[in-house]
Amino acid sequence: MLLLGDIVKALGGSLQGSPQISIEKLAPLETAGPTDLSFLSHPKYQMHLTQSLAACVIVTPQFKELAITRGACIVTDDPYHYFAKLTQFWKQQNTPARHARIHPSAVVDPEAQIADTAMIGPLCVVERGAKVGAYSQLKSRVTLGEACEIGERCIVHSGVVIGADGFGFALHQGTWEKIEQLGAVKIGNDVEIGANTCIDRGALNDTLIEDGVKLDNLIQIGHNVHIGKHTAMAGCVGVAGSARIGAHCTLGGGAIVLGHLTLADGVHISAATVVTRSISQAGNYTGLFPIDDNATWEKNAASLKQLHKLRDRIKSLEAQLLQPPFQDNKS
Repeated sequence: MLLLGDIVKALGGSLQGSPQISIEKLAPLETAGPTDLSFLSHPKYQMHLTQSLAACVIVTPQFKELAITRGACIVTDDPYHYFAKLTQFWKQQNTPARHARIHPSAVVDPEAQIADTAMIGPLCVVERGAKVGAYSQLKSRVTLGEACEIGERCIVHSGVVIGADGFGFALHQGTWEKIEQLGAVKIGNDVEIGANTCIDRGALNDTLIEDGVKLDNLIQIGHNVHIGKHTAMAGCVGVAGSARIGAHCTLGGGAIVLGHLTLADGVHISAATVVTRSISQAGNYTGLFPIDDNATWEKNAASLKQLHKLRDRIKSLEAQLLQPPFQDNKS
């Protein structure tokens, strides 16, 4: 439980109402009760504002007067960002302090370097020469491979594997010869990595994840991939080896980036899109075949197979039309 006055003192904003109002939890506008704190992040949800039972609502200056008619409010320019900071503050105030910096069940090599303020959770493995920076957290069952590095204030969720061998094999006379992966993984500051995501070590150079990157659950990052600052990827994205993704990019769930491609800064890839070529200009990119009933989809798919034949026929017809008309020179 927190008082509104304490929240505003910590996070700022303009409070309209009593600072002594007690808040028991955070909740959406539609379901918030008389002891809850909620927020209005987009004008399209304003119909819920006047009907909400929330003790207090975080709003923009645009909705200040409307919010006041129903009760207390906190006014700020960006309610969604304020709400994000509020969740962090709430967790800090309501989470019991941990006593063990490294859980007794964790296995940490004597040659690993763990910052004094880092936290290593149950059943983690931190191998020889690995480094974990200040205030970073490894949740349960994280594996940090040999010589791999995690920067400061990172959160690595359960089941993540950082520094497994990249998928490198040479085909020789019908059999696969393993290519030893001699690089590592280097992760910057303020990175968050979702549960069961895998980031492979580089073959020769390192796999690089720059500051502020956010990776969802079940993502595969291949060897020697380079991901720029503050890029975010939703669940089940796959990035093949040696791809280079710029800063401030987003990849929707299930998107695939083929190996050795480059995405410029500010590229946004829709969910389930397969990126088959490099993209040099910022913008939104989509490569989806729209869903339909199966019979219609099969007809459309069959038509797509004929596109190259239709293209050739159109070129032939265009060539005929461009030919000069026949002239009879007989007198």
